[in-house]
Amino acid sequence: MLSYYKTIDGQMTRLEACEPGCWINCIAPTDAEIKGMIADFKVEPDFFRAAMDEEESSHIDSEDDSTLIIIDMPVAEKAGGNITYTTTPLGIIITEKNVITVATKNNPVLDEFTDNVVRGVQTNLKTRFILHLMLRIATRYLQYLKQIDKISSHVERELRKSMKNSELIQLLDIEKSLVYFSSSLKGSEITIEKIMRGRVVKLYEEDQDLLEDVLIEVRQAIEMSSIYLNILSGTMDAFASVISNNLNIVMKVLASITLLISIPTVISSFYGMNVDGLPLPHFWFPLVLAVVSMGVAYFILRKKDMF
Repeated sequence: MLSYYKTIDGQMTRLEACEPGCWINCIAPTDAEIKGMIADFKVEPDFFRAAMDEEESSHIDSEDDSTLIIIDMPVAEKAGGNITYTTTPLGIIITEKNVITVATKNNPVLDEFTDNVVRGVQTNLKTRFILHLMLRIATRYLQYLKQIDKISSHVERELRKSMKNSELIQLLDIEKSLVYFSSSLKGSEITIEKIMRGRVVKLYEEDQDLLEDVLIEVRQAIEMSSIYLNILSGTMDAFASVISNNLNIVMKVLASITLLISIPTVISSFYGMNVDGLPLPHFWFPLVLAVVSMGVAYFILRKKDMF
């Protein structure tokens, strides 16, 4: 689906057709739409192929009069009762007069631009528009990282009450999300540093502050994801030790109970044999002996902290 937007009187306005200086938003474009844009804007077909590849990593490429920037966007998806976080590539194609964004699915970051949430955006200022887009993506990373921290804290509190597989699996999903974020952010940092050199994308003096803000936000997100990942890894190791320790305690208690229960069995086995010479061969004596022996054994095991 193709959508055309242009800043008119400070507002992001949707257009019916493409104009110079407008932003072309492509969400899961069809083959016919891709072929049409390749013909209209003289864009390399490999640019669209790379932008539509879910496994494409962040990078920047330039051919003739067009430039491709691949940047990873964070995505939050609800799977069952849990929220999973991952990343998806966003292709930004800079042509002579327009900016084209290509994504396989819609994203809240793009919706913020189409819904006029982001102020001060000018689609005709291509470099500045791209930097605003990158800044919102970096901000979205920080928002999701804070959500991940709250979710992990909640799961840790639940795990202290009861060791369930569902909470452990959720922690594993969170750890995987942090790995995705960390890897994508590091790739984005390298791409932004290449842009900062000004060799591929034309930079203006008034864009320097905005570009530095983008780089600061990305580096802050990298630091946060690294800290949360280290904390979560330590937490997982701690809970693994706790689970193992709990299993040892259960096995110790069960072994003690088995020992106590075996005492009446041993005594009754002796007195159940058809032999002579057993002491006090009366009905009550084996019962009393078993009770006394179990009491002594329980006292000894209790002193050794087996219960």
